[in-house]
Amino acid sequence: MAASIDTPDLLPLLARGRHRSPRRGACFMELASYLAGERWSDAPRCTDPMLAALARMVNDSTSDAARPHLAPLVPAVVGIRDLPATFAGDLALLAVAHSIRDVAASHQRALAVGTMRLLAAERSTAHLPMRARARTALRDVPDATAWAEKFLGRVPVPPRYSPAPSMVEIAVQGLATACIDDPDARLHRLLAEAVDLARDLAAAGAAPPLVEQDWRERVRAAV
Repeated sequence: MAASIDTPDLLPLLARGRHRSPRRGACFMELASYLAGERWSDAPRCTDPMLAALARMVNDSTSDAARPHLAPLVPAVVGIRDLPATFAGDLALLAVAHSIRDVAASHQRALAVGTMRLLAAERSTAHLPMRARARTALRDVPDATAWAEKFLGRVPVPPRYSPAPSMVEIAVQGLATACIDDPDARLHRLLAEAVDLARDLAAAGAAPPLVEQDWRERVRAAV
């Protein structure tokens, strides 16, 4: 389960997409770059690239009203880098566990194909509980799993190609457009658990709080 993070009374006003400066708005990772003391960027060096990619996608797929509530997670991604090579696969399986049961059939099939490929490649992931969750998720979508088995039986896949980045993108897009209650909350839970997983792998300990004085002068507050 994702660790709970106290929500401050005042939150940064996060916005969709990239911004040249805080005066034009800030996305999740741009705020992370500022808190880390780096050059303003939505791809700062302070965060693992796969985790940063997920954060950008969740930021852009969350509604304007709910996006500020992602802000308390921002300090938790600062300094989380140099993770094991298997993190990308573990993150993809986590995204599948959060999404495959509820997304559209086309997304289910794509995620099932990627999941089966990752599970077959023993060195692509390392987190055993995540592998178990992914297998359970596949059993819960038997039609998509059967389709994926047939697809993989007749379509050759380059052995060095990793499906992990595409799987994360499909999972986020699928959740954002699924016919479910409160997709914003679902996306938030996915990102929060991903941050927990990354921090555990980095042995980073408890996540720091979002302190108002650290961002208020550069990033507008949500009202």
